[in-house]
Amino acid sequence: MVRMDAWKLGAHEVVYHEYTHSILHRNFHWIPVWLDEGIADFYGFSRFEANRILVGAPPERYRMVSGQVLIPIDTLISVDRSSPYYRDWDKVYRFYGESWGLVHFLMFDPGMGQGKKLNEYLARLQQGDESKKAFQQVFGDFKTIESQLDLYLSRFTFRAGVLPNPPQFDEKSFSERTLTMAETNAELAGFHLWTHETEGARRLAEEALKTDPKLGFAHEVMGFIEFGEGKDAEALNDFTQASSLAPDLPLSLFAKTMMSPIATSSDPTDENSLHDALMKVVTLNPQFAPAYIQLAKLALRRGDPQTAFAVSRKAEQLEPTRAGYHVLSGQILRRLGKEKEAATFAHFVADRWPGADHNEAVELWNAVPADQRPQSDPLSDAVSNDTISMDGHIAAVKCGDKEVQPDVTLAHEGKLFVFHLKQPFGAGFSDTLWYGEDHFSLCHHLQGMRAVIRYKAPTDPAYSGDVSEIEIRDELTPPPTRSAVTDVQ
Repeated sequence: MVRMDAWKLGAHEVVYHEYTHSILHRNFHWIPVWLDEGIADFYGFSRFEANRILVGAPPERYRMVSGQVLIPIDTLISVDRSSPYYRDWDKVYRFYGESWGLVHFLMFDPGMGQGKKLNEYLARLQQGDESKKAFQQVFGDFKTIESQLDLYLSRFTFRAGVLPNPPQFDEKSFSERTLTMAETNAELAGFHLWTHETEGARRLAEEALKTDPKLGFAHEVMGFIEFGEGKDAEALNDFTQASSLAPDLPLSLFAKTMMSPIATSSDPTDENSLHDALMKVVTLNPQFAPAYIQLAKLALRRGDPQTAFAVSRKAEQLEPTRAGYHVLSGQILRRLGKEKEAATFAHFVADRWPGADHNEAVELWNAVPADQRPQSDPLSDAVSNDTISMDGHIAAVKCGDKEVQPDVTLAHEGKLFVFHLKQPFGAGFSDTLWYGEDHFSLCHHLQGMRAVIRYKAPTDPAYSGDVSEIEIRDELTPPPTRSAVTDVQ
């Protein structure tokens, strides 16, 4: 929803651009950054006029590349989100401008089949083809496309697709109601929560609950605020109240379930209760991928990798841009004895995602026996050469105010190692953690989690090192052991 009274000049471009991203990310397993941003700009600058809609109108920033030396095509299509072309202000506008120009060229140039070749390229990417190889097979060699694109971007005018306006809607046919003040404050609190403005979220949620203590959604918002602060007892209480007052809230039921003892219990009765609760979550919201991930992990605990794989693949389909979902499917394939297929999943992720996602996939690749992996270039962790790595489990995390040095204690081979968390450092985590990126914190809920710490040697022997990057891994429960059976005569 968009507030039209706050609609400023240029704001629609951001809304259309980000909306395009949301559609792309729901429908493609992986899409290279240049194509992701190029398509988002292609549709982001759509113009809605009185009698027509223009799609593919040029953005102002295309002028940043017009007449300039282009980024080489093989470099452009290899850019990831850690690249200077995506992060440095002196390069990012050239990258966006050229990405838009290349997409526009591939959509409208007659030699590119008016977009047909672009569709073929997208299809090849979804089949797992390597990006550069697929690009050259579909469009031609890099130098030829580079010269054609350079000529294309030197034009004074650009084509745009023209669509008729949709028929007018009868606004009187829409159902409507006025929100209570408590509901209004709760919805605004939810907005602040998901944009990580905790103070605003807390103030509005408290006001909503003061006005209406039985408003389930306000309890849900308050639950996530408390969870983010490590106040688990209070959070669980609010999620429980939210589920009781508003049984149609899938997030409250999911959080309540995952914070309860049944989430980690090996008792068959508890496992059944967990399964039933997660099934209720996906009944309330069939598109909620994290619940399917937990169902897959539960199936593994119960020794049913076939069901686990089917459910994990369902989660992949719902959120194909979650690298960790593909890695989970690969781990399940190993449980099924399908080592080569598992390695293929690992390679797919390692080739396409950077940072912690890449490293998690490399770990899966290395777990597959070398003679059962498909032929490939060697895979290695994406780490700085001047760092040391240590693998272990989080024993403690200390976060404090400016007067307290934040640190993390890692249990490794029976010993404890203390690392300082000094900015700047990187942090990544498995997508399969139930609370996900919206509620992840290095200060809470990490004790006992497996971690890989990349660090630099300390200047003070009182501690083990300064963290350069910390990666939190979600470990799968080992399959149940079968008890031996002895025949008695």
